[in-house]
Amino acid sequence: MPKPPEPHMSRTHSLIRTIVVPIDPDSVWRTIGRFAGLTDWHPTVPPSVMEEGDDPETPGAVRAFVLDGVVVARERLLARDDSARAFRYTVFDTPLPITDYVATLTVVAHDEGAEVSWSAIYNGAAETVPEVERLFGDVVYATGLAALRARFTTPTEAA
Repeated sequence: MPKPPEPHMSRTHSLIRTIVVPIDPDSVWRTIGRFAGLTDWHPTVPPSVMEEGDDPETPGAVRAFVLDGVVVARERLLARDDSARAFRYTVFDTPLPITDYVATLTVVAHDEGAEVSWSAIYNGAAETVPEVERLFGDVVYATGLAALRARFTTPTEAA
């Protein structure tokens, strides 16, 4: 019988947050589909700058998030597809002990408007999962998606 892996060994994990907004998918994509536009709609992420004059919508572009003059995270755009309303990026500079973090943001049609999905896969020890879920899943993904829903929901619809 194989021995179970040690808790500190790296494994592949995933996380996902989704939300449905009462507006057409193209309108949602126009709001969230720019790699350099995260701070335009997300209320809590720090400001970001594109490195080395990169075209922010071309794969390979790097955005760096800066707090008090210090870069706290860096992400590279891997792919962007306007017709599929999706982009994929990697987080390659983060204080968390994880590797190979690849996230995808997509918008698809839904009976009630548009479904937005923000997901990721990454490698890390089992003990890192709660912190990744809290930081990326809840603080970044869920907070951003809730703000997006509020942006497209009238007070009467929210009740």
